[in-house]
Amino acid sequence: MIAAVRSKYGPPEVLTLSKLETPTPEDQELLIKIYATTVNRTDCAILWGKPFIMRFFTGLFKPRYAVTGTDFAGQVVKVGKSVKSFNSGERVMGFNPIGCESHAEYLVLPESRANKDTVIIPETQSYEEAAACLEGAFYAVDLINRLKPGAQQSALVNGATGAIGSSMVQILKSYGTYVAAVCGGEHMELVRSLGADRVIDYTAMDFTKDHLKYDYIFDAVGKSTFGKCKSLLKDRGIYTSSEGFQNLLLALITPLFMGKKVIFLPPKDLKAGLNSIKSLIEKGLFRPVIDKKYSLEKIAEAYRYVSAGQKIGNVIIAMEAQPTVDSITT
Repeated sequence: MIAAVRSKYGPPEVLTLSKLETPTPEDQELLIKIYATTVNRTDCAILWGKPFIMRFFTGLFKPRYAVTGTDFAGQVVKVGKSVKSFNSGERVMGFNPIGCESHAEYLVLPESRANKDTVIIPETQSYEEAAACLEGAFYAVDLINRLKPGAQQSALVNGATGAIGSSMVQILKSYGTYVAAVCGGEHMELVRSLGADRVIDYTAMDFTKDHLKYDYIFDAVGKSTFGKCKSLLKDRGIYTSSEGFQNLLLALITPLFMGKKVIFLPPKDLKAGLNSIKSLIEKGLFRPVIDKKYSLEKIAEAYRYVSAGQKIGNVIIAMEAQPTVDSITT
């Protein structure tokens, strides 16, 4: 099989395409043929090994996994004789924030791990759509399901066109919450189509000077601060950012004052989150946003695009084409 591999942390130039032996599942494993995956913010952090705290989970001095990739959509093509939870022929999608080596044509998963981070793809979804329902959507649904916003409450989402932000808008609306969304002017119609009640063009207006106040502020791109957004919060309002480590100290301090506060909730339950996304899709309450598609041999280009911070929704790696075994195009 062909896979994107690296032996050290660094920029996309450390990646090469390699021909590896297609793995054979053992008794308690399943073999999955990958049809689509993504390059996302988590992938970028793992590729570079930044922030450094990532390395405590992915390998302190060198990557734990040679093959990159954190999410996938594919088909189970073979199961070990002891596997009971999955069957050959099933279409599945999964995500693991420390890596699952999915930038490859095939992937082997132990059943014990698949039971925690893999679910059946909804019938209405293509493989590419399924891959776009994972990393960003999981972070959004995990956080919002734990906060449980009310139908009488309001939220502002900064970065409403990203994988996390576009998911947040839709998931908040599934709770009946009033949503104001911040994005560039050229994407306002897209964000409205996701259900936003109000859209703010950050190129025309500083959203931190908005005249409305909100119960929640979600900074889905990590480009603002609690200090700048505090005046937009109602009493006992909550601020959270996708760049959570920057706000860890504030998350410890602000709740002590029983007023406006920062929260930092590390992701908790992968399976529950993926099942929530699946349920929303099946109810017609969630659809993924796809920006660009690349072949596996163009994966370095995909990493550069994602790391530039301007992607809309998700960037897909589609596996239908057979890449050549050469260094990835630089």
